[in-house]
This record gives sequence, C-alpha cells and structure tokens, in this order.
Amino acid sequence: MGSWESALDAAGITDPGLREDYSRQRRQVTQYKREAVLAARLLLPAPVVPHVIAATAYMHRTDSLLDSGPLDERKAAYARWEQEVADGLATGGTDNPELRPLLNTAAAHPTLHDRALEHLAGALTDLDFTGFATEADYQHYVDAYSLPAFMVVATLLGPDGDQTAYRAACRTFIDAGQRLDFVSDLAEDLADGRLTVPEQTLDRHGVTRADLEQARDLPAVRAMITEQLDLVDRTLAEGRAVAGLVPPAHRPMVRCLIGLDELTSAAARADVPALMRRSAGPSKPAALRLLGREYLRARRVRR
Repeated sequence: MGSWESALDAAGITDPGLREDYSRQRRQVTQYKREAVLAARLLLPAPVVPHVIAATAYMHRTDSLLDSGPLDERKAAYARWEQEVADGLATGGTDNPELRPLLNTAAAHPTLHDRALEHLAGALTDLDFTGFATEADYQHYVDAYSLPAFMVVATLLGPDGDQTAYRAACRTFIDAGQRLDFVSDLAEDLADGRLTVPEQTLDRHGVTRADLEQARDLPAVRAMITEQLDLVDRTLAEGRAVAGLVPPAHRPMVRCLIGLDELTSAAARADVPALMRRSAGPSKPAALRLLGREYLRARRVRR
C-alpha cells in the first residue's frame, strides 16, 4: 500500500468515493504545488496530510475563480461558489466532488468551518485589487484577505482548542510573507496592472510607477526595494514564534514554510534590480537542503 493510501486510512477516510475525491485533489494540487505536496508528505503526520491537501485544493479553486475571466464573469462565478460553500458548510453535504473533501475535513477539524467562512467573506478583497495608496491600505488587505486565506490551511496545523495566540502569530508571519510575495513578484504584478508597493512608499523615496515598469536601475529604486525587504526580514524574525505554538509533530512543516520565505528574501536581496524584470525564489538546492534538515527532525519527533 502506498503512502497516500496509508495517509487516507490514517485520516479515517474510508468511503471509496470520498477517497477518490481526495486523490483527485491530490493530483490537482501536485500539478501546481508539487513541492508543497512533497513537503506535506515528508514533514507532516500521515493523518493530517489529506486534510491539508483538501484545504489547499479549496484555496486554489477559489483563487482560480477570482483570477480567471472578465470581472463581471468572475464576480458571478465567485458568488455561486461562495453560496455553494456556505450551504455545504451549513448542511455538511454537497453533490460537488470538488467540495466534498473540504466538508469532510471541516467535520474532522471543526475550526476549519469558521476559517473557511472568514475566507469567503474576505476573498472579494482580491477580486478587483490593483494596488495600495498607503501602508495602512496594505495592512487592511492583510487583515481582510491574506490572513483569512492563510488560516484555511494554518488552522489545521495549529494547536487544539483556543487558537487566539496562534492566530496572532500567524498574522505576523503572513504580514511578512505577503509583503515578500509582493516584492519578489513585483515585475509579474506590474505586468498584470497591479502596483503592490504602496504609492505612499514610492512618493517617500521619489520613485515613480514608470521607474518600476521600465526597470530603471536607480539608487532610489534600490533603496525602496531594500527597505521593503528589511521590513520583511524584521517581521519574519518576529513571525518565527509561530513554530513554537503548533504541536511538535507540525513544527518541521512550519519551520520549512518560514525557511522558504527566508531563502526567498535572500534571493531577492541578492539581485534587487532583477526584481523589476523577473520573480525571485529560493534555489532548488537550498530548498532541498532545508527540506532534508526538517525531514530528519520530523523523523526524530515521530520516534
């Protein structure tokens, strides 16, 4: 029996149709997040792996509806999906095979119920988002969209019972992670018509949107981006506290997530002007070394 079949057994997923629903979503997630699936399989206890896959697949489905097609069509499609998810969570049942794993996971992990509803309520924040005027606008985006989205998966890794302190630590971590995403994907976002560094920050440094769009390697541009990365690193250092708030068996996965952000920040910092032409990310050897270290630590925890 393969490790995936064993994970389904360990999670108590015995119905053949439901097992196929989870397996189909695993195949889907593997297509766009192969490294995440590998990390979950290696670093997490088997019973939680299918549930993390289901939550990730749900997030991807929601994001796809928000990102694909003309704005009016996206709004209509999202409204239908929002109602279907809310009805499913209320009743515990659905005929949609894309939703059945989420509902089963919410039944096994009741905290996911409210986290999924919070995410639905805030997801429209990202529907027609084009950028921020101020740093306060960015922080509102983190509260309204980034944190609820992150908590859909993060709640499955958190402590049993009260997650108030854990959620606060997640907020710090995702503040760093979201800002890092915006900085490392600056060129891609600009190509899509989104300026994700607050206009207030550009004005303070004397940088224009045209400077970024035309990839001008100016001292002011370098200083602005470096400042953003400095802020990422300070916030990420504070966010490391989140690893101490999850069960020991989940800490290797959480440390890996933190470590990947640290590697991404270092890669972005290594060639700041390049961020206006392409996205930054950790090198595969560095990511594999990180995964290997945490895998060995995960094995020690399970003994």
